[in-house]
Amino acid sequence: MEYNNNPNQGPVQNQTQNTANFQEEESLFKPIDIYYVIKGNWYWYVLSIIICLGIAYYQIKKAPRIYSRTASILIKDKSGASSIDETVVLKDISTFQSKRNLDNEILILQSKQLMEETARRLNLDISYSVDKGLRISELYTHSPIVFRFPDASETQSFSFEATFISPQQVTLSNFSTNPEKSLTININDTILTPVGRLVAAPGLFYNNKYLKKTIWVTKNNLKAVSQYYRNALNINIANESTSMLYLTLFDISATRAEDIINTLIAVYNEETINNKNQIAINTSNFINERLIIIEKELGTVDSDIAAYKSENKVTDINSEIGLYLQDNRQYSKELIELANQLSLSQYLRQYLTNPKYSSDLIPANTGTAGSVEGQISAYNNLLLQRDKLLGNGNNSNPVITDMNNSLQAMKQNMVQTLDNYIMQLRMNLKVNREQETQTDRLISAMPEQQKNILSVERQQKIKEGLYLYLLNQRERSILAQAMTASDARVIDSASGSNSPVSPKKNKILLTALIIGIAIPSCILWLINILNTRVRNRKDVESVTSIPFLGEIPLREKTDKREIVIEENKQDFISESFRIIRTNMDFMQTKEHKKQVVMFTSFNSAAGKTFVSSNLAMSFTFTNKKVIVVDLDIRKGSLSKRTGIKDKMGITNYLSEMIDSIDDIIIEKGFEGKLDVILAGTVPPNPTELLLSNRLEILIEELKKRYDYIFLDNVPSGIIADATIVNRVSDITIYVIRVGRMDRRQLPELEKLYRWDKFNNMCIILNGAQEKYQGNGYYGYGYGYGYGYGNKKEQNHYHSKPFSAKFWL
Repeated sequence: MEYNNNPNQGPVQNQTQNTANFQEEESLFKPIDIYYVIKGNWYWYVLSIIICLGIAYYQIKKAPRIYSRTASILIKDKSGASSIDETVVLKDISTFQSKRNLDNEILILQSKQLMEETARRLNLDISYSVDKGLRISELYTHSPIVFRFPDASETQSFSFEATFISPQQVTLSNFSTNPEKSLTININDTILTPVGRLVAAPGLFYNNKYLKKTIWVTKNNLKAVSQYYRNALNINIANESTSMLYLTLFDISATRAEDIINTLIAVYNEETINNKNQIAINTSNFINERLIIIEKELGTVDSDIAAYKSENKVTDINSEIGLYLQDNRQYSKELIELANQLSLSQYLRQYLTNPKYSSDLIPANTGTAGSVEGQISAYNNLLLQRDKLLGNGNNSNPVITDMNNSLQAMKQNMVQTLDNYIMQLRMNLKVNREQETQTDRLISAMPEQQKNILSVERQQKIKEGLYLYLLNQRERSILAQAMTASDARVIDSASGSNSPVSPKKNKILLTALIIGIAIPSCILWLINILNTRVRNRKDVESVTSIPFLGEIPLREKTDKREIVIEENKQDFISESFRIIRTNMDFMQTKEHKKQVVMFTSFNSAAGKTFVSSNLAMSFTFTNKKVIVVDLDIRKGSLSKRTGIKDKMGITNYLSEMIDSIDDIIIEKGFEGKLDVILAGTVPPNPTELLLSNRLEILIEELKKRYDYIFLDNVPSGIIADATIVNRVSDITIYVIRVGRMDRRQLPELEKLYRWDKFNNMCIILNGAQEKYQGNGYYGYGYGYGYGYGNKKEQNHYHSKPFSAKFWL
């Protein structure tokens, strides 16, 4: 505590140093403040924590338990093994291609088609649940009863309740389409309900423990259910160097999550095998169609040979023409082979140009030219890739559009290649026929019947060769279909922990605990921030550099005494006045004894009268002669508290109505302990009276009689009386009441101190406490300025009590 006792040093110089020290102290963070906040309001923290933990516990009990299931599959490399001597660049290209293949397979696994088929096989659109305490439990396959809805479509949605009233009877009620309808049915019955025909059958877990229990049955839209599980399915790549995928699904039923993942993998493999077999299936269909046609043609040729021989009575004449045919066999053999190739090429060209088969796979391994077979294989592979991508997109996808253009171009190239090949075959046939014709001239002498028989038999051999060849190709296609393998290998089936992954009890409880602590902390912080009242000594010292005399604790509300200190009493209030008294003694100097102490404040209800009277009483305990003068001549607060009426006071002396000071001094007039001078009659001109030189005469006379003169004055922030009386005071004590004065007014006090408006200005903080509640304040300006003889007080204004709590 610093006082400006040096007359050569102004208050501004002291203030600069003090302000720097106070700001430095204010900037220091004191964690002990947090401890006092919690200690002073522990019950609010306990209540908030209990409520938050209770809500968290309720949410844990109510929230459905979520389980996690994960499966791993290995996607086989479709590009084949890399060569040993491939370069680093080719390895990078291979890795990039593998990554693209994995991305494509992930999109296929997440496709609508696969998940809808999975949901359809597992009947995921129908769910059964039962109430278990606060939580709704999903029964899935553990339902004691199973319902089928023959008339319901996959997009239809409805719900109802089923309650077992006996082992063989179930009551259906609360239909979503007709809540008022209620039916009682027998197990294994088919009945018409508000949701359509319904078939009830006992489940695998059908027993008596479900008697009188209600089961909620829900039929959902299959597409919506499949879309939900599509979104819930997570597929991740193990790492960039492998082609392994992890499929993870979260669901309230662990069994259902396992079934969904395993079934999805099975459906994926089936679709992959079916796509690969589609080539073999189309080839088999093509061969079967040609076999039927050739079989009919063979039957016709055989019938023609039999009819011809029967009509012409021709027997076996092969031995007769053996020598002539020896040279012709070679030509016939070549002719047959060329004719077979020509027929197959023409059949294949018809297949390519037929719009009926425009979107089907092209039959492979039909025996056509090698270049055509290679083009067919490339076309079929590209078509399969396009069909896979088409399942997750539409024809507007740029990739699919490029593939369609490539397929069209490849088909045109194959048709052109076949045309060239057919033309070449025809030219070869023409050459062989010419050679055969030349050979036929050698047997021109044979009977016409033999010639006709040979022609028919030649056609027969052509048909037979083609028929056997197609049978062989069909068997190869069937064998290839049986040996087709899937692209995915299951490494680990769906599995996981039996402990739920959600709700996370520890995390929720910890969060609730943090929230329980944060809520009262935030509320206290907001109250602290929004409160602009002076709360403690720290608020005053952080803004002002005015010397601080001391703090007076807040007394009990039930204590209505005016004088609360006693000579030998050791309570907090008495000790605080003794400390202030001691601090005032340090302000005395040998050159100038400070006897006149003026009490003022910035606002009303600061407790000036209470502080001045009790401080004066404290000085009397040290055998000092003290008098208290009520200079609040407008209201006379001290005079009212004495209870003395119709007694002359200081206004009577200042107005020269009384000349003797003895006439206005009341010995032991306040609480029977203190000498006092009352305010007297309320004057019409209080300011002019206080400016009178008789005030100086009065004070000088009192200095001779008393050691200390305490002047109980008015608030300086409202009227000018305190500033006028300051000329006769030695010390000005500014009383600040905790919870009554706005902190935003403290800079005004600092200005008064800087400008030396009051002599030896210092501060006393009244109503201080570690945790306190402001009691409101009222305006001080009422009642001032009314004239003499007005015995009734003017209207009293009381502001709304200030009830917010503040914590240090």
